[in-house]
Amino acid sequence: MLLVRVLAKLLRIGRLGVEDAAGGRHVFEGEPGPSVAIKLHDPSLHWKLLWRPRLNVPQAYMDGTLTIEEGTLYDFLELLALNQRDAPSPLLRFGDYAALLTRRFQQYNPVPRARRNVAHHYDLSDELYELFLDRDRQYSCAYFRTPDTDLETAQYDKKRHLAAKLLLRPGHKVLDIGSGWGGLALYLATECGADVTGLTLSAEQHAVAQRRAAAAGLSDRVRFFLRDYREERGSYDRIVSVGMFEHVGVNHYDRFFNTVKALLKPDGVAVLHAIGRMDGPAATNPWLRKYIFPGGYSPALSEVTPAVERARLWITDIEILRLHYAETLRAWQTRFEQNRERIRALYDERFCRMWELYLTGSEIAFRCQAHLVFQMQLAKAVDTVPLTRDYMVDWEQEQSISADSASDRAA
Repeated sequence: MLLVRVLAKLLRIGRLGVEDAAGGRHVFEGEPGPSVAIKLHDPSLHWKLLWRPRLNVPQAYMDGTLTIEEGTLYDFLELLALNQRDAPSPLLRFGDYAALLTRRFQQYNPVPRARRNVAHHYDLSDELYELFLDRDRQYSCAYFRTPDTDLETAQYDKKRHLAAKLLLRPGHKVLDIGSGWGGLALYLATECGADVTGLTLSAEQHAVAQRRAAAAGLSDRVRFFLRDYREERGSYDRIVSVGMFEHVGVNHYDRFFNTVKALLKPDGVAVLHAIGRMDGPAATNPWLRKYIFPGGYSPALSEVTPAVERARLWITDIEILRLHYAETLRAWQTRFEQNRERIRALYDERFCRMWELYLTGSEIAFRCQAHLVFQMQLAKAVDTVPLTRDYMVDWEQEQSISADSASDRAA
């Protein structure tokens, strides 16, 4: 069988046992690493797993035609990642090259298509996100000050970290591009005294965010619109975008940064928080693109900075968060698994396997592969922000002390 011969050549790390669809058993072993055994239930997988493996391996697991008999899904995905990292197969290299050639079509996101892509992922059951996110529904990388920080604290610290980079003053007009369920906008209003406008393309997120602003008595200072960033008009002291840039697409980077520049006041500051990659331009995993984030892409900085330069914006700070998202995803996966029965009742077991793959595979991407998170601070003028980064640390420490004092008074 061709699959057996290929696996025998490719497996250099770990141990993989395979029971094929005819009942044949095969074991492949390399240097010490994860140990996994799988079973194939469909004869067509004997060739499908060789042809477009990045799509067909996760799809087979999602459909139940590939099951893990020994080890965990994390073990299996880690085993695949470790063996692909340094010497991917010729078929994988060919698939990656073909994906690079077609990625501009895949990431073509005019406003109508962008709305459909967002609805595919974010307009799912409201209860689903309640079951694995933090209380504030921060659906982006948290900020872990210590390895044992809990998810709620890490997400709160992420909002504080972003606010420090925005150099906010009371009364500042802030635009939040990709405002989600409104948590960051509400934080900037309550903790920093900002006047915030949030933009989202998700009808579900928009409804929740509006309800939250009304319930907090902040409707006069925090407002949300179902609107694409390309449709926004006005002038803002500060612009922030968290976890939205991955949906922009490489074709539209110039439009994005030119829009930011047009909306930003002369002394304005913008902060962009997004997933990126450390190994240069690539293409989105085909399974992830098909089932989870159609039109999505996590860029290399070498693809982003030229667009910033063409917009003639100053990059005044870049911070790379490496393993923070891996820890965030592990926390989400733990909560997802704890609530699996409730999620199965909302959808079905296939949906649970699909999201288990998405969360676990994404964690592997940050731990074993080339993914990272970058926070990029932008300005129109060279002298907009202080000469050193000390102001960020000082502001966060002051906020932390104020929060601790308030907590002590409440106790």
